[in-house]
Amino acid sequence: MSRIPTRTVEDAPDASRPLLQKIAQASPTGRPLNAHAQMAHSTAVLAAYASLRAVTAEHGTFDPKVSWALNLATAATVGNGYMIGIASRFAGMSGWTEAQIAALRTGATTGDAKIDALTNVVREAAANSGNVADVTWKAAQQGGWSDEQLVEAFAYLGLTMFTGYFLNYAQTDRDI
Repeated sequence: MSRIPTRTVEDAPDASRPLLQKIAQASPTGRPLNAHAQMAHSTAVLAAYASLRAVTAEHGTFDPKVSWALNLATAATVGNGYMIGIASRFAGMSGWTEAQIAALRTGATTGDAKIDALTNVVREAAANSGNVADVTWKAAQQGGWSDEQLVEAFAYLGLTMFTGYFLNYAQTDRDI
């Protein structure tokens, strides 16, 4: 059961309303998802989420297939079913097969060694307070990921951890 009631655009704090309205317009349901409706209680939390999301969308260089692989690998490590469900859905929409989605959830091989090397970095960082073993980092570099891409992966790690931790914190009820 959820700890925090959901807000609507109409009953959200004044400062949260424009952010919540913008998020609702991009939502698959046309309304704020429970996660966003709970975040709206604090404009600081909703703005932080919206900012992370906007920055990855505007400045990210990964194609959706890579970004959703990173999100799913991180979500699975954080251990929030709501976030795993969302990331799994979008991973499928971006071209991952059901078997590959299962592999991204569990840390098994997807059949794409380059992706596996990068998701191993974010998975390890998520599980170890940002720490990644040199061997894992070097495997990603040897797999073809540049320093710029390894740094960018951190943005997706941060967005997914922020969201997943909030969902765990608020005990958000699934709505999609």
